[in-house]
Amino acid sequence: MTGTTATVADTPIATILPPREMFSPQATGAIGLLVHALARAVPGSVVYGMPAAAPFGDVAFQPVTSPLLPLPRIDRYAAGLVRTLRHRPPALIEVHNRPDLALHLARRFADTPVVLFLHNDPQGMRRARTEAERRALLAALAWVAPVSAYLAARLPAGGRVGVFPNFVDLSAIPAAPRAPVILFAGRIVADKGADSFVAACARALPQLPGWRAEMVGADRFGTDSPETPFLAGLRPQAAAAGVELLGWMPHANVLQAMARASLIVVPSRWPEPFGLTALEAMACGTPLLCAPSGGLAEVTGDAAVTIDPENPAAIAAELVRLARDPAARAALGAAGRARAAGFDLPEAATRLVALRRSVLDAWPRRTTAPI
Repeated sequence: MTGTTATVADTPIATILPPREMFSPQATGAIGLLVHALARAVPGSVVYGMPAAAPFGDVAFQPVTSPLLPLPRIDRYAAGLVRTLRHRPPALIEVHNRPDLALHLARRFADTPVVLFLHNDPQGMRRARTEAERRALLAALAWVAPVSAYLAARLPAGGRVGVFPNFVDLSAIPAAPRAPVILFAGRIVADKGADSFVAACARALPQLPGWRAEMVGADRFGTDSPETPFLAGLRPQAAAAGVELLGWMPHANVLQAMARASLIVVPSRWPEPFGLTALEAMACGTPLLCAPSGGLAEVTGDAAVTIDPENPAAIAAELVRLARDPAARAALGAAGRARAAGFDLPEAATRLVALRRSVLDAWPRRTTAPI
């Protein structure tokens, strides 16, 4: 970068995916979907990630080839990134969800500002587990953008930190006739409360003639998700409860299922960094029952029914109450849709442009050659 006054539109931006995040419609998680939506909405960036068989074709994507070295996967990925970026030096590097990778690139490209978008708790991440490591991280980076105030509070006070919430593209929300379906959408793991959902439905469905329950998701994102011991153990319980396990689906199909459902349950046990599933449920206008863990309460406000994932009986009682009360469902769905309007993609795109301009304008000119 030769100065700090270049506009974002004509500035090359490198957006770096985590090494395990595929960038394909057939195999990507929440981070890949968010990066793809922003890359479409804000031109001028190139997405860097692991090679994909059929990557998204409507944004610039650069596969990163890791060198064959006797190193851990993340270190080989980092080496491949450095080599690739040197062929096309960016004016700004945005790293998603890997403090160790952001720190590595900040040291290798000393003249280039590096921004870290945090989608998970940094205190469980490499090079950010201790207070000293987190302070060193903030000192080395141009900006850290956690997706929720909950995550921001997991960082040291002060420093160049500002919340950059996740978002939903309201224009992509499908219209679908409602069906008497209670839905779980997400990873089928204990942390997400998948077993709590099955146990609640086992109690609720016998009281709700004509209603059914479905679970969309698998242990991981993609058609090759493994059959884990947890999932294998849950299958007979789901069958006995009358809950249909539909497996992993592409994101567009998940949104269709959400728009069609009459109730959605997000019974997460772990502190959700944000809660994108909850936001998408509200955007669909589907009544939401949600645990208040982590950043979920920030997302839902008073537009969801609060539940305890460790109390399936109480969840079942709320399901029965709402299923029998169409007016209550309509009011809750309308409140969710209004809440989701504050997280629309155009607003996120505007925030991203402002963040990039702010970082570029504030970044000092350097004369030191990259390490």
